[in-house]
Amino acid sequence: MLRFSEEQIVFQEVPGEVSLAFTIAGCPLGCKGCHSSYSWRPEIGNLLTPDYFSHRLQSYRGLISCVLFLGGEWQAAALLPLLVQARHAGLNTCLYTGLDDVSLDLKQQLTYLKTGRWLEQRGGLNSRNTNQKFTDLRTGQCLNHLFIR
Repeated sequence: MLRFSEEQIVFQEVPGEVSLAFTIAGCPLGCKGCHSSYSWRPEIGNLLTPDYFSHRLQSYRGLISCVLFLGGEWQAAALLPLLVQARHAGLNTCLYTGLDDVSLDLKQQLTYLKTGRWLEQRGGLNSRNTNQKFTDLRTGQCLNHLFIR
């Protein structure tokens, strides 16, 4: 079962979308300089049950266009049904991962995917030198340019 340490409405993480974002607890990557290092511990936060998730989707119906998971790919079997649930609710889906790729099962339920570890010297999506990539999986287009100001 997934646990989340934060739940918030975000506007910048997925361009053109108003997203309900869950920071998933238990990330095994431990990237140096991670802004969410508090969430590495798998036992923190609250359970993200299908019932709770359904309630949150209903609460924000008509107000959000996307659900964003900041992590969770390490528990794909628990993440996948939530992605399906969001898609059935008519929402776009996004996953931020520090990996270079995720399973095809996850990709089939995702609209957007951000890949790549955080490397302080390379910066994040708002850096022209980043190793990270933000992809629209419907088209395969890299959308990094939308983060550069």
